[in-house]
Amino acid sequence: MNRYMHPVRRFIHSYIELNDAEWQFIEACLTQLNIPAGEILLEEGRICRYLYFLESGLVRFFVWRDGEDISKFFTFPPFCFTSQRSFTNEEPATESIETLEDSIIWRMTQKDAFDLFRFPNWNTFVRRLIQDVQYDTEMLLEALQNETAENRYRAMQQENDPILTRVSQKHLASYLGIAPQSLSRIRKKIASKNRS
Repeated sequence: MNRYMHPVRRFIHSYIELNDAEWQFIEACLTQLNIPAGEILLEEGRICRYLYFLESGLVRFFVWRDGEDISKFFTFPPFCFTSQRSFTNEEPATESIETLEDSIIWRMTQKDAFDLFRFPNWNTFVRRLIQDVQYDTEMLLEALQNETAENRYRAMQQENDPILTRVSQKHLASYLGIAPQSLSRIRKKIASKNRS
């Protein structure tokens, strides 16, 4: 594969091969953005008008509960993201999206994304991408329902999950559904066991 291939095309090719003509139509729909850390891409209650591709950086999805922002999940590159229900149905988003690191992001309007469905390969790509997202979401929900925060943290350690090194303790704690103090206790407990 051409190492100088456009990052979005390279990502699509991990799902399905595009011919040059198809890619030209897709590329014409993309706009590159350089977004600093801490920028809100989507605010809860607004309609998500874009499909995004994260080339570099880090993105967090979160919701507000009782005045606290709770991390739902994180998107690492290379990957596509959007507020799926809001984007698809043009309804207010139930979550916010922000950059946690300086990020290079490509975006495409909802109209362009839907117009591209005339190409079978784009259709296949989107369907397979949604299947991946649904699988990841189901695994996350299963872990939330069946595993303690400590066990989830241990599993993340075993998998060398980049969340552990790239996300603040506050965001990681809310993602695990616990207070930052509880996360500190878990870390100390694990470190103590590892030393003994």
